[in-house]
Amino acid sequence: MSVPGAVVLSELLTSDMVPADTHSSCVHGSILSSGRNLKEWLQEQFCDKPLEQCEDMRLHNAAYVGDLDTIKSLLQEDSFKQRINEKSVWCCGWLPCTPLRIAATAGHGNCVDYLINHGAEVDLVDVKGQTALYVAVVNGHLDCVRILLEAGADPNGSRHHRSTPLYHAARVGRVDILQELIRFKADVDVDHQLGPRPLFSARTLSTLVVCPLYISAAYHHLHCFRLLLEAGANPDYNYTGPVSREALNRGLASCLLDAVLRHGCEPAFVRLLLEHGADPLLVPWEEPDPDAMGRVRVNPEALNIYQEARKRPNRLTDLCRVAIRQVMGKHRLRHISSLPLPDSIKNFLLHRDFCSLS
Repeated sequence: MSVPGAVVLSELLTSDMVPADTHSSCVHGSILSSGRNLKEWLQEQFCDKPLEQCEDMRLHNAAYVGDLDTIKSLLQEDSFKQRINEKSVWCCGWLPCTPLRIAATAGHGNCVDYLINHGAEVDLVDVKGQTALYVAVVNGHLDCVRILLEAGADPNGSRHHRSTPLYHAARVGRVDILQELIRFKADVDVDHQLGPRPLFSARTLSTLVVCPLYISAAYHHLHCFRLLLEAGANPDYNYTGPVSREALNRGLASCLLDAVLRHGCEPAFVRLLLEHGADPLLVPWEEPDPDAMGRVRVNPEALNIYQEARKRPNRLTDLCRVAIRQVMGKHRLRHISSLPLPDSIKNFLLHRDFCSLS
């Protein structure tokens, strides 16, 4: 059943969803032109071929319903082989995208695998800048995520979209998907699509929220939080660099440890940050200010752990572990298990020398 035009229009005009290279003025100008048909406009703006050459949607529709037999049959014809990467206006939603993107959204792993093996490009983006991997993650299809990653899909998604697969997995607490993305070297520190920005840009007061560690803590996903730290995420991450005094005056968090406390996270979050080298002195207060904290009440036990950490230095062994991991770099931490070292030392370096958190 077709999605109403108003819904599609609303999606396209949402700030996070507007196609990366489309200015809103152009969108409004085209959409509001009298007598324009929405489907026709989408076709004109984003599809690979004129409307009259894209009438046959059988391949796209087969991908939507997971009809592998029909896909196999159609791809025996040269005309459909040539269209395997075509961004047609899909008749079941009017969203111009490829058959692979459609199959990944619907979670048809067998179709995803077959399309890739017959020439589908894994990192093509739709009109929102989303790759097939990103929509597979958003819709929670672990099998499709694995197939796409093994086929060479970029684990960080597309630079034309404002989020990454890993960031979304951290936000919704999908540890299994997060593990696969990390295994294929996804960036664990930052939603890198935002790119470097000037110090005084409009983003400087809110950039902590682009950090996967931050979003996993904000939603209290402890296992995702721990997994990201074990994979080398920076426990003192602050995208703007030096702490912004203006941000502090507005009650915004200065660093991850500050944010974890402000969100009322349980003690395990604070312990993990400190064990991975977070500096408690970056938090610009010792006692919480009720006026600055808003409605959230700092967890008393977490607060006590933080206050104790400010008073006494870390153990030498913990400092050595942090230093060794920093020298190795986050992209080489996964090789620790294969080093010719006693298991006790490898477990120590991997932060697996403590009881499992629940």
